[in-house]
Amino acid sequence: MAHIVLFHSILGLRPAEGEIAAVFEADGHTVSLPDLYGGKSADDYDAGFAIKREISDEEISARATAALESVPEDAVLSGVSFGTMMASRFAAQRPQTAGLLFFAGVAPWFAQPRAGLPVSAHVAKPDPFDDEDYFTDWLKTSGNADIALHRYEGAGHYFLDPSLTDYNEAAAKLCLDRSREFLKSL
Repeated sequence: MAHIVLFHSILGLRPAEGEIAAVFEADGHTVSLPDLYGGKSADDYDAGFAIKREISDEEISARATAALESVPEDAVLSGVSFGTMMASRFAAQRPQTAGLLFFAGVAPWFAQPRAGLPVSAHVAKPDPFDDEDYFTDWLKTSGNADIALHRYEGAGHYFLDPSLTDYNEAAAKLCLDRSREFLKSL
C-alpha cells in the first residue's frame, strides 16, 4: 500500500480533501493531509488567493517541507489545483517518489520527471484556469514520464468538492475510481 501526501487546493484544507483521503484509506493506503494554511480555509477562489498572499509563499513552502520530513521517500505526491505545484516541486527533490496524482490541474515540471514516473492527472475540460495549449505543452515537456491525463467534459474546476458549484458527481466518481486503479498499479 502507498503512503500518499495530498496537498490541498488554494481554498485550504477542506472536508473534500478528507473525503478523498477516506476513499484511499479504505483501500488500505496511508494519507497525509498537510495543512499549509494553518487552519484557515476559504469558500471561493478569490478568498483562497488572499489567504495564500497573507501567509506567503515562503511560509507555505516551509510548512510543506516540514510535513514531508516524516513521510517515506517513496510516497505518492498528490495535489488539488494549487496543491499540484507542491507535489511537482517536491517530486523534483525526491527521486524515489512512487508516483504523482494530480486533481483539478497540473503543475509545471520543476525538473524533468524521471523516465517511467507514473503520473495520473484529472482535469476539467475546459478548465477555467488554464487553456488547452497549457495542457498540450505540459504533455510535451513531460519527457518519458508515464502520463495519464484524464479530462472531464463539462465538470467545474474542483469537481470533487460537493460544497462548490464546480462539483460534478459523475466526474468525481469516475476520477476517484481511476485514481484508485492508479494507486493499485504502483
